[in-house]
Amino acid sequence: MKHIAFDATPLVGDLISGVGWCEAYLVDALTKMHPELNYRYEYFTLRSPEEKVRRMEKFRKENIPLCSATMSPLVYRTVSNFIPVPYSAFFGDWADITHFFNYIVPPHVHGKTVVTVHDMVVHAYPETVRLRTREMLRLGLRKSMERADCIVTDSEFSRSEIEKYYPKYADKVQVVPCGVDTERFYRVEDAEEIARVKAAHNIDGEYFLYLGTLEPRKNLERLIQAYALLRQKHADAPKLVLAGGKGWMYDTIFETVQMLHLENAVLFPSYIPSEDMAALYSGALAFVFPSIYEGFGMPPLEAMACGTPVLTAKAASLPEAVGNAAILVNPYQVEAISQGMEILMEQSDLRERLSRMGLRRAKEMSWENAANKLFSVYESLG
Repeated sequence: MKHIAFDATPLVGDLISGVGWCEAYLVDALTKMHPELNYRYEYFTLRSPEEKVRRMEKFRKENIPLCSATMSPLVYRTVSNFIPVPYSAFFGDWADITHFFNYIVPPHVHGKTVVTVHDMVVHAYPETVRLRTREMLRLGLRKSMERADCIVTDSEFSRSEIEKYYPKYADKVQVVPCGVDTERFYRVEDAEEIARVKAAHNIDGEYFLYLGTLEPRKNLERLIQAYALLRQKHADAPKLVLAGGKGWMYDTIFETVQMLHLENAVLFPSYIPSEDMAALYSGALAFVFPSIYEGFGMPPLEAMACGTPVLTAKAASLPEAVGNAAILVNPYQVEAISQGMEILMEQSDLRERLSRMGLRRAKEMSWENAANKLFSVYESLG
């Protein structure tokens, strides 16, 4: 094992999702810990190749050059679902191992292949997945796992889900947990910086925070209903800030706010710049993340790294991610979510205890530990 290639598709888009950040952090940690190996990023590009190079600047390093192929990534992905156009025809035989971080291994890759399959939401909650993504996974996921020499997933929960839906490939699955970047996410003590970020996003006073995509499986309608119950008991309850970009099927989220007459209490700052996130987390009374399905669930760990007490769902991988450092609630019970928020609002000693426990948990879940596990996977492939 001398040459390792990383598929950079999740990194070259205009918006980077959790899949992209997972790749970026793992690659950064791995290449720092093992500089003796040769690495490169690979990606397809047809339009605006200079723009993709610009986007990759923050991820490339001296020992990770870029290697691009002139082809539309969408066309290649679509065509290769039906015609096995060799990946090696574009990227040659340089790599001993190529790691694809976003579910799909294309046909005829030189050397060994690793694929990260983050979750099985396409089977568990297909109605919450965009049609284009659902069809891509329907057509390509089984072939991808057949081609892969190793399947990496983010949690023991996701391992069990893959084994449930694809038992044939159970012996290929290895768990490499995600981590949290404590240089990007940290406890902001500067009151002026927190005030600046709140003002920039039109937030005043105390607030509960959710940060993530606005989409069905994040369970935001029930969260809003739970918040309405809290407001009925406590008219002065902190505001609820639902921060993040619009995903899909999000109209009912806004409709729920209107139906419950919470327009002045539920805030929707959409885009949060990276440099504002730590202060936004740190300024919150608590972080609320009652998602019904996550392959890992990075936002609760990010909040913990900022010293913010966390309420999350007793579901999927979330208990595994947060350990004993969060309040866990049944995500299907509106009253349970509301009661959890009320406890956090009223018990400052509990908030302080959860804050300390969360900071410890975040330190345990480092990207260095994750990269060590990933390197062991690569070593096992020879």
